[in-house]
Amino acid sequence: MNNKLKDPNYEMTFLDHLEALRWHLVRSVAAIFVFALVAFFNKEFLFDGIILAPKNKDFLTYRVLCELSERYNLDMCFDQINFSVINFNMSGQFTTHMWIAFMTGFILAFPYIIWELWRFIKPALSEGERKLSGGVVFFVSLLFLLGLLFGYYVIAPLSINFLGNYQISSEVNNTISLDSYINIVTMLSLSTGLVFELPMVVYFLSKLGIITPQFMRTYRKHAMVVNLVLAAVITPSPDVTSQLLVAIPLFILYEISIYVSQMVVKKKLASVPIS
Repeated sequence: MNNKLKDPNYEMTFLDHLEALRWHLVRSVAAIFVFALVAFFNKEFLFDGIILAPKNKDFLTYRVLCELSERYNLDMCFDQINFSVINFNMSGQFTTHMWIAFMTGFILAFPYIIWELWRFIKPALSEGERKLSGGVVFFVSLLFLLGLLFGYYVIAPLSINFLGNYQISSEVNNTISLDSYINIVTMLSLSTGLVFELPMVVYFLSKLGIITPQFMRTYRKHAMVVNLVLAAVITPSPDVTSQLLVAIPLFILYEISIYVSQMVVKKKLASVPIS
């Protein structure tokens, strides 16, 4: 079958496509497994240096906010973390270790996974479509990384600080389960990484003619309202400053998406032959 696939005149069957997809998936899973193993054997750095770091008051985000508060007379300094993380299950710490190692493996292998997916899709594209889609692996990976870092350094610390310190009564102390804490850090970071893929989603929707820059400009005000609501949802802290820290990057992403859509439409119009 490999000889047939190398023949440029050979037209792949449905089973050939499945076979090709299978090997792309196998290589992607292997990459995740390798990175997961590396993460698993670096437990101290993985948990103390990354996962549990946002619960410490000397975390980078808290230090920066305190410096900004002192300089500009703002109320954003979080100098108290009044909760502890506890494990309730016998196998809880081991299963958490494995789960976080897997998630870390996925994050580190993400650019390679996108590259394998692109290799599978690329043969079905025309030469013009390949040129227009050049750099897709780089930009998808870059946006995911930026979103991940934004979620980890901005959204997750704000959420942890607010929810961890929130009390309905002084008689009730906050003792957070390990699963709950892990879910907050990982889900907020990963979901923000996916949200930051908006420009790439708009890019492909514009290529398909589903979205135009005129459409996005017309509904800009509606998008701003949605962004504010989304910022309020993913940032449990009720203060306006924290919500703006989340909303402003979402506004910037939307404006970048308009520019991306405009560039796609211009290239499509330029490629249309003049009769």
